[in-house]
Amino acid sequence: MVQPATLSCDTGTHSDLPQDGQEEAGPPRPRRPPAFYSSVFAQIEEVGWGRLASAAGDDGVSCLAFRVLQCIWLYSVNLWPVVSLIVRDEHGRQHLLEITLPMNYPACPPSIAADVPYLPKLQWSKSSRLKDVVSQFQEHLKVLQDYWSTMDDINKALCVVDPTKPAYAMSHRRIALGDDCYILLNVDAQKPSSLPECRFLGTDGKLERLIKNWRKNRNRWSADKKFHENLATVLDFALPQPPSISIKDDQPADCGICYATHLPTDDELGTQSGCATDYTCENSSCSRAFHSVCLRDWLRAITTTRQSFDVLFGNCPYCSEAVAVKITDR
Repeated sequence: MVQPATLSCDTGTHSDLPQDGQEEAGPPRPRRPPAFYSSVFAQIEEVGWGRLASAAGDDGVSCLAFRVLQCIWLYSVNLWPVVSLIVRDEHGRQHLLEITLPMNYPACPPSIAADVPYLPKLQWSKSSRLKDVVSQFQEHLKVLQDYWSTMDDINKALCVVDPTKPAYAMSHRRIALGDDCYILLNVDAQKPSSLPECRFLGTDGKLERLIKNWRKNRNRWSADKKFHENLATVLDFALPQPPSISIKDDQPADCGICYATHLPTDDELGTQSGCATDYTCENSSCSRAFHSVCLRDWLRAITTTRQSFDVLFGNCPYCSEAVAVKITDR
């Protein structure tokens, strides 16, 4: 699973750099012409610098860093750059696309990595550019929407015990059936509405009826039904519902930073004294609630936070969704 890395560039003396009067040991590293970097920068400009999450080489030798919005462009003049871009799909899911450029790029295509169940086959020519990679990846995300909708249905309607925090690439779910019995499902990402592979876990005596029903009723699986409805039909069994985490509309949620429903009553908080949570992450898969005061203080402690006039811009502490909170005097 691809995760954005925290990159740094040491501006001090590197022990592996040749010192005055010393020759660098070993064969010289291949160097790219300056035109290569000019071309790469121009292609990143086409995609949008605001979508750049990070960039790096494999070494810290002769590294350069350019801060752009919340992002860092970091590369080694000797080694293969790796470009990471943030891409959103049509349902607002945020994806990190990692693109590695080979030494003979663009004559040879780049390689890509992302948190998806399977990667697209890139269509590439010598005239192709980074924006073409991003465009093809976005088309691939459209193909995967039915798969992720199916996985969302499983997560919301069934009692999933593993994984507790599924990544986008994870196609398996272990579902609790009660009495220490479970069914391990593996959904086909290319045919998410089809009958999944399954394995039953638990005591044989308790599972015998479920296994028999699965074998007998598997032909009743319908692509027109929701996943959890199909599973209940095939097993001929009332599936346990997931633990309820919903709250009443008139009941405020706990803050995801201070873990309290209301702020303390304190004169230093001014008009915010004793207030309930008043900010909610706009990512529907997160929807974490915060006190704007807590979120503001948290953003101030993060080095990548930006400020424009009286507004702080950053990312949700839980899902990295973009957040913005107004600076107010306490």
